Amino acid sequence: MTKEVSSAQPLRRNGFTFKQFFVAHDRCAMKVGTDGVLLGATAPVSQARRVLDIGCGSGLIAMMLAQRSESHTFIDAVELEPAAAGQAAENFRESVWAQRLSVHAQDINEYAQKHPAQYDLIVSNPPYFESAVACRDEARNAARYTETLTHEALLECAQKLIAPEGLFSVVLPYDIGLAFEALAHQKGWFSAWRMAVRDRPGKPLNRLLLTLSRQSVERTDEELALRKAEGVYSEEFCALITDFYLNY
Repeated sequence: MTKEVSSAQPLRRNGFTFKQFFVAHDRCAMKVGTDGVLLGATAPVSQARRVLDIGCGSGLIAMMLAQRSESHTFIDAVELEPAAAGQAAENFRESVWAQRLSVHAQDINEYAQKHPAQYDLIVSNPPYFESAVACRDEARNAARYTETLTHEALLECAQKLIAPEGLFSVVLPYDIGLAFEALAHQKGWFSAWRMAVRDRPGKPLNRLLLTLSRQSVERTDEELALRKAEGVYSEEFCALITDFYLNY
């Protein structure tokens, strides 16, 4: 049984305190955010023994999956940016799941050559902006833009690394997610599950959570509003975050 972090205790700085772990992210280009939390809360980890997080950043998603999975589930995380990889490694070591979490400071294209067909679940909160406009910070640029890892390359790496019955889950802005899904279909993937997300009722869809399979499967579709019309978190979103967020 994991001891929860009491909301009455002083919160640590330079990161985000969850009920069962702390994520330091001050040396990471991309901070803890809703996209990562949604993926960590919904990716289908229950049957997975080997999991891979591509572009793990601070290690948030990997630790959420460690919390949700069984003690025999082992999670590898690959991160190209050295500072982020180092911070993820520190976050892993300080968690209660340290023995089940490993970070690899490596290009995923190189990693994929050495670990074929190993993973029951692969997750990624991937880069999504084409780099028409340069970002001021090079590390943030690499995390947000698709220069270093195109979506085509990401799908090819996942294809090499996935076990035959494995699943590949991503989160992307809605329109970019639809384009990613279409590209995946061209490359022989099938959509197993989709969740379209909007901030609140009546607002446009702005995120897409997508789970892909190499096997032909019947697709399940869901929608989620993060907040009610009056601005408070919806019951559906609260159900996803109750095991993670303090005070929910």
